[in-house]
Amino acid sequence: MSLEVLFVLGMTSLGAATVNGALGYGYSSISVPIALLVVAGRVLNPAIVIVEVFINLYALVINWRAIPRVIGRVVPLAIGLVPGVIVGALLLGVIASGDVKLAVYAVLLPLILLQASGRRWPIRNEQRAAVPLGAGVGLLYGLTTISGPPLAMFWNNQGLEKSDFKVALAVVRSIESLCALAASAYLGLLTRESAGLLTWIAPGVLIGLPIGHALVSRIGVETFRRVCMSFDAYLVAFGLSRTLTAFDVSPLLAFQLLVVTAIIVGRLLVGYSRAAAEKSVDRTPALV
Repeated sequence: MSLEVLFVLGMTSLGAATVNGALGYGYSSISVPIALLVVAGRVLNPAIVIVEVFINLYALVINWRAIPRVIGRVVPLAIGLVPGVIVGALLLGVIASGDVKLAVYAVLLPLILLQASGRRWPIRNEQRAAVPLGAGVGLLYGLTTISGPPLAMFWNNQGLEKSDFKVALAVVRSIESLCALAASAYLGLLTRESAGLLTWIAPGVLIGLPIGHALVSRIGVETFRRVCMSFDAYLVAFGLSRTLTAFDVSPLLAFQLLVVTAIIVGRLLVGYSRAAAEKSVDRTPALV
């Protein structure tokens, strides 16, 4: 590989790891679409899986104090997750992943935008809903490797604090990434060429994760939720735009959806910032 390609991989890894360190997810969603422009998927994917295992375990270590608070809420979801991943992998040859992505993105985008506006509908009987939800997320991951946006939306909707939110995601995504790593090893996809990418990807991860963690440490809980949902909206809109191009939609037309989403998210964030600033002013004691 040329030095330019390796530089792109390194800088992409740094940016994606910074976002992941801040929000608790997003590394593969950012790095893979860019990296696939310069590296073949069969070489890239095993390296990304190894990195994701490390990233998720890092999130567990950083937020270990929150594990006892969320483990009871995560286990039911994890119970449904594993069989869902297996079924999804088996269905890969039957159901076109492009069709699944199109349907999932189209359903998720309006829901995420609603949550980005601050609206939530907490599920009262969370444990009863968690098992089928985990199966659905596992099925989706097995078919398309998508899981971050629906998981983030679920935990955000349930009102988890920052550390609880990040460790809940880390537990679920650790299970996913370890299953994917085992599958890659079984299928003989862990090649020397893939391992060679780690030399260029790993430094960005080691630097970006603590930077992202430090950047978000002082952000308020509600601001954190708004940022998560806004980030999800961008990811899903980008994924939907790319998927539409695979269905012979003009790229110029397809990516207008991303532009519209960016405008909506921008207006929501500006409105939230103004409202937060007004509340801060109202709470400031008047000087006598």
